[in-house]
Amino acid sequence: MPEEPTRPKGPLRPLELATAAVLATLAVVLTVAGWFLPHLSVIAAFAVVPLGVVAHRHRFRALMAAAFAAAVLCFLVAGTGSVTNIVECAAVGGLVGTAKRRDWGPAVVAAGVAVIGPVLAAASVGLLAVFGSLRKLTLLQVTNTWKGVRHILVALRVPKGALDTLDTFIHDSIRYWWVTIAVIVVVATVWFALLGWVFLGAVLERLQWIRAQDRFDATPADPASVPEPVPVRVDAVTYRYPGTDTDALQGVDLTVAPAEMVALVGDNGSGKSTLTRILAGKAPTTGVVTRPGSPGLGRPGGTALIMQHPETQVLGVRVADDVVWGLADHEQVDIEGLLRSVGLDGLGDRETSALSGGQLQRLAVAAALARRPRLLLSDESTAMIDEEGRRDLTALLRRLPAAYATAVVHVTHRDEEAAVADRRLRMDHGRMVADHPVPGRAAAPPPPPLLGSSSGAPRRPLRLEVSSVTHVYGVGTPWSGTALQSVDLAFDPGEGALIVGGNGSGKSTLAWIMAGLLRPTYGECRLGDTPVRTNVGSVGLAFQHARLQLQRAEVGDDVRAAGAASDAEVAAALRSVGLDPNRFVDRRVDSLSGGEQRRVALAGILARHPSVLVLDEPMAGLDRPSRESLIDLLAGLRSGGGLTVVVISHDLHGMERLCDRVIRLDSGRVVADSTTEAAGL
Repeated sequence: MPEEPTRPKGPLRPLELATAAVLATLAVVLTVAGWFLPHLSVIAAFAVVPLGVVAHRHRFRALMAAAFAAAVLCFLVAGTGSVTNIVECAAVGGLVGTAKRRDWGPAVVAAGVAVIGPVLAAASVGLLAVFGSLRKLTLLQVTNTWKGVRHILVALRVPKGALDTLDTFIHDSIRYWWVTIAVIVVVATVWFALLGWVFLGAVLERLQWIRAQDRFDATPADPASVPEPVPVRVDAVTYRYPGTDTDALQGVDLTVAPAEMVALVGDNGSGKSTLTRILAGKAPTTGVVTRPGSPGLGRPGGTALIMQHPETQVLGVRVADDVVWGLADHEQVDIEGLLRSVGLDGLGDRETSALSGGQLQRLAVAAALARRPRLLLSDESTAMIDEEGRRDLTALLRRLPAAYATAVVHVTHRDEEAAVADRRLRMDHGRMVADHPVPGRAAAPPPPPLLGSSSGAPRRPLRLEVSSVTHVYGVGTPWSGTALQSVDLAFDPGEGALIVGGNGSGKSTLAWIMAGLLRPTYGECRLGDTPVRTNVGSVGLAFQHARLQLQRAEVGDDVRAAGAASDAEVAAALRSVGLDPNRFVDRRVDSLSGGEQRRVALAGILARHPSVLVLDEPMAGLDRPSRESLIDLLAGLRSGGGLTVVVISHDLHGMERLCDRVIRLDSGRVVADSTTEAAGL
């Protein structure tokens, strides 16, 4: 029997809570669907699978948390009957999940079912015996169900004798209800165990490559302790991610004093984000982190973190709710003032699902500031914000040390942002190094030829047309919002166009429509004579958040799944985006920096040889050399292969080398369409 890995002790960790919450919700959906859909109650039995996944991956108390949450939701939505399904699925799922984790065979599961079945049967009979109203309701449901089935059998011309026999059987079953309930529960337990054993095994096999890892997991602090995150001193700290053979940090020394602003710069993969996690409270592999008290991550007066991808931090349904999410009721927060300070004035009642990427980033900043942190860690928090917003947010970060005695560590690739800090520190390959001015861009090698498609033949360049496109989110509901209004655009083969506009102007919505991933409310987008939505893949889309585009555990597998037909094509795709195949093909995608993930996603897109390439904020999170080489790469693909390139970006530096046209959106409308020279690039 394989040795079971050591499991955490104490209160549930954030990763366990998150897993329990998500899978409990799935169990509720399956249970309620089976409860309300006529003659499809078998669906409810599949709730054993998500609850079994919790038991397989986490501690028993995580399963209990998931079962309790699911039971409460089911009670509120569907009443007591659905709760019994959750309890039974949790018991059987816990057994099967534990058996799969500990490599127990079917015999052990069968023995467990032999115990669980009678126990659940006795509990069910006992509850119905005590609660008479519940018993009457349950038996009435059985009676009504039989009436419906009987009508169907009559319509099918089943002989009257057979119907009379069934009537007698149902009558006796209700009369001796305690026997009937016990038999049903025991049979259901066996049925659930069979479903769980077969389907849970299949699900776990699919999920095998996904490692449940919380990159901010730290030893929980005493809730009664007062957070004291600064001053913080890092001595000879090294960190290596599980499953990797290289150190992300190597012998790092750093001190952050109260009420100072430190800018942390360096190329992609240099270790900046990893160091941020150490400052947030994650334990290093070796070395010492010293601070007066606990880091207090997320607690008032402790450490606040603004990550590269704001959608991972947004929990509230409404903007105002998200600002104070997790704070105690007695905490006094000027919500409108905070929203005004980050450029979201008047959006307190807006649903967070309707916000653009830049607006989500601003919201994450407001939520961090609501906790009045002593240490604010900003990991590329300006990456998704327009130019004016970047200036405003940088000025806000600069004011925090003097106004609120908050220490700020700001990770950035932008020289103008780093220039306002008290100190500027540079990282290189996991080490803290002397900060020297960034050298000028070296002459780039000629970009590689456009990759061939998996069939070996490049696609014929076609004209992309956006005709009278209007898109309304939540159309027909009180929460509807218009993202695009009567947009007409055309892009000729080999053209390079830059789409600009403030956060919320409709740029990302337009990108998804051009790629065929979103059907417009009105109008059409065509590539040649074909609607793009009927030929998804003909227009390649590089997502604003590259990690969402990577669907395999390792780099090589992801590029191959995206479109490369052979190992040679995988290597060529990686080289085309500036990644050495020998170093990256076997790397896990979760071990890559944000910029490296963006390049891998682009490699997979180029391997499909699209006619048009749409890039949504492709420069976000890239260091200067990476931005320059990516622009050179795309410019070469335009000129050498006839690829149409449409870039949506707030970062205009160097875009004149790639694009000869600038389109400006404002409030969902095209307000300008001119050459790059006329636009001042």
